[in-house]
Amino acid sequence: MNNGSVFPNRRTVLKAAGMGAAGVAAMPLLSSCTVRSAQQASVTSAPLLPAPPGQVEPLLDLPKVTNAVGKLDGQIQGAMESTGLPGMAVAVVYRDEVVYSKGFGVREVGKPEEITPDTVFQVASVSKPLTSTVVAALVGRKVVNWTDAVIGHNKNFALKDDYVTRNATFADLLSHRSGLRTGSGDLLEDLGFDREYILGHLNQEPLDTFRSSYNYSNFGFTEAGQAAADAMNMTWEDLADEVLFRPLGMSASSYRHSDYEKATNKAIIHVPLGNKEWAAKYRRNADPEAPAGGASSSVRDLARWLRLQLGNGSYEGQSVIDPAALQATRVPHAISGAAAAPAARSRFYGLGWNVSYDDQARVQLGHSGAFNLGAATAVSMLPGEQLGIVALTNGRPQGIPEAIAAGFLDTAQHGSPTVDWLAFTAGVFKQIDESEKPKVDYTKVPPNPAPARANSTYTGIFDNAYYGPLVVLEEGGKLIMRLGPTGSPTAFPLTHFDGDTFSFESIGENANGLAGALFAGVNGGFPQRVTLDFYDRTGLGTFTRVS
Repeated sequence: MNNGSVFPNRRTVLKAAGMGAAGVAAMPLLSSCTVRSAQQASVTSAPLLPAPPGQVEPLLDLPKVTNAVGKLDGQIQGAMESTGLPGMAVAVVYRDEVVYSKGFGVREVGKPEEITPDTVFQVASVSKPLTSTVVAALVGRKVVNWTDAVIGHNKNFALKDDYVTRNATFADLLSHRSGLRTGSGDLLEDLGFDREYILGHLNQEPLDTFRSSYNYSNFGFTEAGQAAADAMNMTWEDLADEVLFRPLGMSASSYRHSDYEKATNKAIIHVPLGNKEWAAKYRRNADPEAPAGGASSSVRDLARWLRLQLGNGSYEGQSVIDPAALQATRVPHAISGAAAAPAARSRFYGLGWNVSYDDQARVQLGHSGAFNLGAATAVSMLPGEQLGIVALTNGRPQGIPEAIAAGFLDTAQHGSPTVDWLAFTAGVFKQIDESEKPKVDYTKVPPNPAPARANSTYTGIFDNAYYGPLVVLEEGGKLIMRLGPTGSPTAFPLTHFDGDTFSFESIGENANGLAGALFAGVNGGFPQRVTLDFYDRTGLGTFTRVS
């Protein structure tokens, strides 16, 4: 799961400065009493302004931020004690200074090495705003434009609809409005397919309405990063090094999983076992979706990037990213969640950023990162206040880094948290987990299951244009199926469930327990097709016998 959510979501603000007649006509109607009150106030208050404010003036000051920083240790330690989380690192930037940078806990359970500000974490989907920063650098250099069709830079780009293929732009892909559905390509990654294979098979994925739908798509986002790299005749990893990491001195940052693995000071990912216990059970190589989720970094490095963001593209007095190109990433490009009531707030997505507006109408930018295999991260900024925070953890998402970020900004505003943020965010992630459970519970075998056929009737090769061949064979009297890249397929032992249906254990980042292999279309005593329900989320999971 690469979760793009950020907490909290805030209301929109009307930027009225410089509006023409059309803009004035679009303004909401005022009640007569509101108008009278405004007229009366104008008589006794300060002189009228020549125009409405173009942006919200800063409401925070150093004492308020200092107070919030002073309470961070307690908030972090409290969250770790209540969850048992192995480790966390947090950094805060205010007015171009790193005012907080600390590590807590250990890099791996059962080992003494401690987390420091230099510990390298896998940052998951916090990779996305890093990626849009990289692409903004190319927009500023006029190598690409946000409105360029990506096919103009990557001739191999193709989606299922020819119109979308010819017209999808960098902005469309980086704001998740291409029509690709959430999760498109993710299951190929879980099986071990590489970026080239996955991007080359997105043209089989069904599409929702182009530019009128919002679906969080890792590989749509990855395609935009890849096309930007193609425009420079570079690899994505080298491009990020050249235009972002090296100029900012982010020496611990990389989009290569091998660099993370080589780091001597790195946080190992963990999953919870219950009762505040955690285990380092998995490894997560996100190279196929590197622009969307494959970056690794430390909070010391990410604080440099926050300074760049809050400095409108400048770092240490030097212009690194064109301000206009960078600003384009930080405004709404898609409605990620429409308001459910007239007075409620809609949620928006920019280019690699969740964009929202808080109770004081200030722009808030943020992004979460989540690996179900054991990492959770969050970044949040109030650009108008020159304030930002990043929190990295080495544990499966439970809302912890989001709670720290939201709690910090809440404390800066109100002196102390006004919401039990950890309970709130934990509840959100629990709902996400519940929604991802399989529709059929294959742990509950029918009391009187229909018998299976002879093993030999199920064996053979079944083909699929999206996933490739599925080989079903018998080993030691039991059925096994092999699926994945040629030369390194994954073996899935099959367990009889009922009739021609078997179960197998799902794998990877999107695994959710037992899944079903449903053999059907019997001809001459041999099933002619098999549908793997776990891999059939968008109707692509049926394999047809070829031998």
